[in-house]
Amino acid sequence: MNLDHAFVCGDPALDFAATLRARRSVRFEMLATPDRLNAWYVESGIVDAVSPGRQADVEEATAVREAIYQLVTAGRLREEYDGAALTVVNNAARKAPAVPQLTPSGRWTQATPEEALSMVARHAIELLSGPDVPLLKECGNPECTRTYIDRSRGMRRQWCGMESCGNKIKAAAYRARKKTTPAPAH
Repeated sequence: MNLDHAFVCGDPALDFAATLRARRSVRFEMLATPDRLNAWYVESGIVDAVSPGRQADVEEATAVREAIYQLVTAGRLREEYDGAALTVVNNAARKAPAVPQLTPSGRWTQATPEEALSMVARHAIELLSGPDVPLLKECGNPECTRTYIDRSRGMRRQWCGMESCGNKIKAAAYRARKKTTPAPAH
């Protein structure tokens, strides 16, 4: 399994929710350790550096991630938000976020794991209370459970990303068509 974090969903909260891959089948956890969680925070661009975390930070982050996934799914399906999931996300957002600093070389944001998680929760709140909720779609790859923002013309995008899912599905469909197409008769 590829351990690189992917950022194809159009919002940090959606990318965070996607760190549990293939939820309906092989379920692969991308945030298994404090180092992997901190790497996600930095790679996502939410912060520039995170102080070392503990396993308890991972447990809290995965609880928030699952609440975000539940709320995003409800938003996508136009269903009512679950009260417990709202509480988890709102409580994380209530904690102080990381504060960016201006340095001679530009902006720098140093965070604790709790501050970084607060920023993810705040992204989720902005997303789910904003104009993009009707644009939420789930990837067309049956193995993928990423939700993304479809800003394509006519909302015709089918995949979370061509590199991650679209090419795989298109190649598999092509191979299946080639297998079933009879050879031309001479």
